[in-house]
Amino acid sequence: MTPLRLAPDHARRFMRRALLLDAPVPDVAAALAHHGYIQIDPLNICGRMHDLILRNRVAGYREGDLMRHLHGDAAPKPAAARTAFEHHHPEANILVAFGHEAWPHLLGAMRRRTHRSGPWSGRLSAKQKALAEKLLAEIAARGPLSAEDFDDHGRARQVWGAASLVKATLQKLFFHGRLLIARRGTGNRRYYDLPERILPASLLAQPEPPRRATARWCAELKLRQRRLCTLKRTELPLVADLVQPVAVDGCPPLYCLQADLPALELAASDLPRPAPAPLLLAPLDPLIYDRRVTASLWNFAYTWEAYTPPAQRVRGHYSLPLLAGTELVGHVDPKADRAAGRLRVTGRAVKRGYASAAAVAALARWLGLK
Repeated sequence: MTPLRLAPDHARRFMRRALLLDAPVPDVAAALAHHGYIQIDPLNICGRMHDLILRNRVAGYREGDLMRHLHGDAAPKPAAARTAFEHHHPEANILVAFGHEAWPHLLGAMRRRTHRSGPWSGRLSAKQKALAEKLLAEIAARGPLSAEDFDDHGRARQVWGAASLVKATLQKLFFHGRLLIARRGTGNRRYYDLPERILPASLLAQPEPPRRATARWCAELKLRQRRLCTLKRTELPLVADLVQPVAVDGCPPLYCLQADLPALELAASDLPRPAPAPLLLAPLDPLIYDRRVTASLWNFAYTWEAYTPPAQRVRGHYSLPLLAGTELVGHVDPKADRAAGRLRVTGRAVKRGYASAAAVAALARWLGLK
């Protein structure tokens, strides 16, 4: 198929619109259906990653609304009331919120993990196997439980905070699909329950699709998540019937979904409008997730540095890119001081002619801080 040529400004305008930054949707369910998944991260420096992603995309979004959508508020939702769940992307291995349609495509990755070595998500050790049956029986009898609800059964190799044997075993049972997250408690604590109490029986009964079908689903999911992106050589043949090649000067070959062509053509034909209010984006926002596209299309070199050693950081611990119209014009590194009720800016760098104060004030209001 012949690539559709786009000016860089038109491509950026399309990305804004297609990624819901110009017209927020009414609720979390609509955003999740549009993007395919929302990435989850536990760090809460100035709001959690998933909340920062959704606050710019869902009208009236409040901190914690994604978790309330997934799990309910005061008490866990029954399976019949749930439409989404938490699990790991089968290829990227990031924790995300998925709609129910994702479940069958996760089964292959779950099964393969039970045969692989590894302290984080791999097969259970002999000690973990013995403990797993006790944990599953307790959860079956008592309902959702966290690692802290069980007696100390010893230590495990520490991986991403799973230092106790109980926590490591629960984590692996989650990776293997034998437990799911029923709710989140204080400090983002996970409470696990049996899959049949989280997902409907009809969904759990669906068979594992062929591996190629899941690979096609993953490639389409990437396009839904980013709307204009690069595709690997292995991905393109899987979705060739779904995509439109796009050529933008200075950029690698890009692709969008054919279903997005009306929005892309509108972006190319629309007259420039007054720039909307600047926005602070999440560090892993879909607009900037692909660093190669961010650098070539947006002329913005950005790396999330939360897990980078302090001495090696360039922008700051949790810097948020600043989007002004169709330009990324700098970053702000904010930190929520909840005890003092203030949002403190520990660093910023913004192009001359642009200001970040209004975007910082909007973030502070959303957090309920000064």
